Amino acid sequence: MPKIEVCLSPELLPLFKLEDKIVVVIDVLRASSCMVTGLAHGISEILPVASLEESATYGLMGYITAAERNGLKMEGFDLDNSPFSYMDPVLVDKKICMTTTNGTQAILMASSSRKVIIGTFLNLKTVADYLYIRGLDVVLLCAGWKGQVNAEDTLFAGAVTDALKDSFSLGNDSALLSRDLYRMHQDRMEEFLLDSSHYNRLKRLGINKDIAFCLRKSIYDCLPRLEGNSIVANTPGQ
Repeated sequence: MPKIEVCLSPELLPLFKLEDKIVVVIDVLRASSCMVTGLAHGISEILPVASLEESATYGLMGYITAAERNGLKMEGFDLDNSPFSYMDPVLVDKKICMTTTNGTQAILMASSSRKVIIGTFLNLKTVADYLYIRGLDVVLLCAGWKGQVNAEDTLFAGAVTDALKDSFSLGNDSALLSRDLYRMHQDRMEEFLLDSSHYNRLKRLGINKDIAFCLRKSIYDCLPRLEGNSIVANTPGQ
């Protein structure tokens, strides 16, 4: 039976062996939600980079640029970190270069794994179905917040772990903890997150609608995966 492990923070990732595993990168609020939404709405690819300077450079090469730090859009870039911005029809077939506080950094850190996919509540069922079919060991990598654990990514890791409970064994105690956290709060996730740090950080920025949207379950069947250096929509058999 394959095993499922949860890495609660990128700071812990060096403790995990990734080479033969699928890594699911999770940044519920909001990078992974933007990626799922954007690819579901026809964006051709999303290039994750670490720095603002890199994103600006790709902008000169014809990419649409997206840059967020501390929840805010950076001046001089095209897009913020709201999934609603990624629904714009003008972005269909366009290439996006994205840098965010946490999510894009986590993707780059996971690139040595067998495969990297992007997960969020918006594509929960698609992620779980894909992992079940592949039948490989899995690491659920929570992007967290500047190296610290956060509640919403842990909650999603628990949702995936719970969905796969009959076909995967628990590989570490973080998988057990996240699964039980989700089971306790699956019917009241937003209420549970009211006291969480990132929820309140975003709420202070006046983007409550983003929070509510990002907690919707399985509304897209899009599965973003890392192909080379870019995130693209998965196709059957890959």
